[in-house]
Amino acid sequence: MSCEDKQTSKQNTKVEKDTITVKTEVPKKKKQERKYPKLTDDNALQFFLDYSEAHKENKVRIVTDFGNIDILLYEKTKFHRANFIFLAKQKYFDYTQFYRVVPNFIIQGGSSDGMNIAKRRKKIGRYLLPPDTKNGYKHKRGAVSMPSSEIENPYKLASPYQFFIVNRKGGAPFLDGDYTVFGEVISGMDVVDKINAVETDDGEWPVKSVYIKTVEIIE
Repeated sequence: MSCEDKQTSKQNTKVEKDTITVKTEVPKKKKQERKYPKLTDDNALQFFLDYSEAHKENKVRIVTDFGNIDILLYEKTKFHRANFIFLAKQKYFDYTQFYRVVPNFIIQGGSSDGMNIAKRRKKIGRYLLPPDTKNGYKHKRGAVSMPSSEIENPYKLASPYQFFIVNRKGGAPFLDGDYTVFGEVISGMDVVDKINAVETDDGEWPVKSVYIKTVEIIE
């Protein structure tokens, strides 16, 4: 709609009589090859088993406007640890949200109502993770756990893109055995408490969005 665009168009269509035009082919862009396979229920477990052997990182930092939350991921829950490290390295968590806040209970993150998040998930793949609850880890205050999928399933298969942090004093032992605790907060529980104190609507969504700027791998 700009004048500049119209002038450019006119200049491009004006051809002098003595001019010989040569048609040049624009090289097609090569389709970028995937570094990792698209994940499904059929290949996810083997993929994360292999990934866990090659990637031993076990500490991450969740960066928010409220401050940083540092988390230790447990080696014994290898599928869940590898999954979280993988998603962090794929920048999946960047500008997702703590979208569910239940006062004196949990803050839950890793999702958003934005279409770009759905596109990221589609690119990575659609898969669930089996529960891993026999390692003795409890839903203590500061525990990092994985919620069940929104898809109804009798085995409490976990939604790999989301996680929640328990901030309840005394923990939430009634969740033990149903959800996989795969890490714990080692620094930043004051940040967790600040997020847990934000105002929410009737659906437990924060009235003012609480963004996860990024999740970094730390030493």
